[in-house]
Amino acid sequence: MSTFDFTTARNVMVEQQIRPWNVLDARVLEVLNEVPREEYVPAERRELAYADLVLPLAHGEVVMKPVVQARALQSMLVGPEEDVLEIGTGSGYMTDCLSRLGREV
Repeated sequence: MSTFDFTTARNVMVEQQIRPWNVLDARVLEVLNEVPREEYVPAERRELAYADLVLPLAHGEVVMKPVVQARALQSMLVGPEEDVLEIGTGSGYMTDCLSRLGREV
């Protein structure tokens, strides 16, 4: 069983990686602080889930760097009344984030 503190890692990611890259939308930051990114990466890479890295998935897919995903989420300007069509963003992490920003994915 891992003793790694994913909650602290998530908070540090937001404060030290995401905010400095001008991702300041309060709703996006809240979502990034809530969604357990470690659940969307392969088990052997869970402790790297919040690192400033591209993480490989199966079949040549990847989980993008946290800052890239954060900037994409902010750029989309998804409001709580909006439906979102999400196709092929990889691990399911972005789908989870979008589901918390919009009405339905």
